[in-house]
Amino acid sequence: MISRTAYRLCVITDPELGHGLSHLEIARQAIEGGAPMIQLRDKLAGPGQLLPQARQMARLCRDRGVRFIVNDRLDLALTVDADGVHLGQDDLPPKAARALLGAGKILGVSTHSLEQAIQAAEDGADYLGIGPIFPTATKSTGYEPIGCDAIRQLRSRIDLPLLAIGGITLSNVGDAVRAGAAGAAVISAIIGCRDIARATQAFLVAIQDAGRAR
Repeated sequence: MISRTAYRLCVITDPELGHGLSHLEIARQAIEGGAPMIQLRDKLAGPGQLLPQARQMARLCRDRGVRFIVNDRLDLALTVDADGVHLGQDDLPPKAARALLGAGKILGVSTHSLEQAIQAAEDGADYLGIGPIFPTATKSTGYEPIGCDAIRQLRSRIDLPLLAIGGITLSNVGDAVRAGAAGAAVISAIIGCRDIARATQAFLVAIQDAGRAR
């Protein structure tokens, strides 16, 4: 059983947004700031290019007691013995991924509607990424922002950790948590900062404060 505190904040690595830092260095700085979960995300590099960094990231996260998730690429996650994989709606279906992952690994699924979220939960997801909550320029999902009301609706129907994603900033992450999210998955608002560790710390404080208030 994964502690729900692991879902407070997932920092997603992306060198294009991280001032030229490598996936590994972004992860290292986020962990210094207290990030309980790191997700490796790279839409451009092939698995062979990512494998060395993924191995180092998996080792770093294991040593620091941090959960390490690979975005999209189940083969890479299995190769480096990551803690789990995060899938989008166009990736391998959750049922098929669960059969390959086994019961001891984390399976996260991006969802953009109540129907998608219910299906992912039924298909074996351990947590759901829900969004985009707010407008975002980081990732083109083809979906309109769904707002915090969607989190409230899901919270009343699904007893899985919900990670708010999409347009999440330090000023609005508390709204998502008070609406019922366990935490947030954040890219640019953290790794786009010059001091990633400090930005990570600030998000954790905001999330914890909002959690106490709900």
